[in-house]
Amino acid sequence: MKRYFLFDLDGTVADNGEGILQSAQYALDAFGIHNEPVERLRRFVGPPLHESFMELYGFSKEQAFAAVEKYRERYRVKGVYENQLYPGMQELLARLSQQAVVCLATSKPEVFARTILETRQVLPCFQVVVGAQLDGSRTDKAEVIGEVLRQLDHPPKEQAVMIGDRKHDILGAQKAGLDSIGVEYGFAPPGELAEAGAQWIVPTVAELEKLCLSLCGAGRA
Repeated sequence: MKRYFLFDLDGTVADNGEGILQSAQYALDAFGIHNEPVERLRRFVGPPLHESFMELYGFSKEQAFAAVEKYRERYRVKGVYENQLYPGMQELLARLSQQAVVCLATSKPEVFARTILETRQVLPCFQVVVGAQLDGSRTDKAEVIGEVLRQLDHPPKEQAVMIGDRKHDILGAQKAGLDSIGVEYGFAPPGELAEAGAQWIVPTVAELEKLCLSLCGAGRA
């Protein structure tokens, strides 16, 4: 039975695509890369930003972190508000938080994550919120999960599960010794979650709620 549910943010709790994609293009514009296809920009949702700039565009580490700063130039004043909860997510979090311990484990800077949860009025549902630091540290998902578990005083790992929409969530959970749930309604390309080895994969928020309540023994009565 699961007692601790660790949620990713982007593509899992909230659809932050608009803010992330537009801020990514804003950063790329500064490097002379204009009018990138939406499908390419969508790959920025989920992984640590500097890794995406390096992997997708061949940036050096120094260029990548400079691009991240440019990205945040727009994101901190506008992009952080360009999001919405997935339909049914507010109800899922409210119900699950009455039955289990709900946490946030995101590679997004924690300050931005808290702003989003507060703006969307679901911050009280989360007992622990952990994200990356603005200096670029703690962006690896396994590190983020590890910090959540530390703040929970290291509960039995078999009682915890990571929920996310990208392979980084699934692989991070594996590295941390946790089971994982992949959600297909987010930003993963087809097949990515299964290939990464998610224990469960669900297509919708409704199915995610059903699974989570089942795993914590609450049912849907």
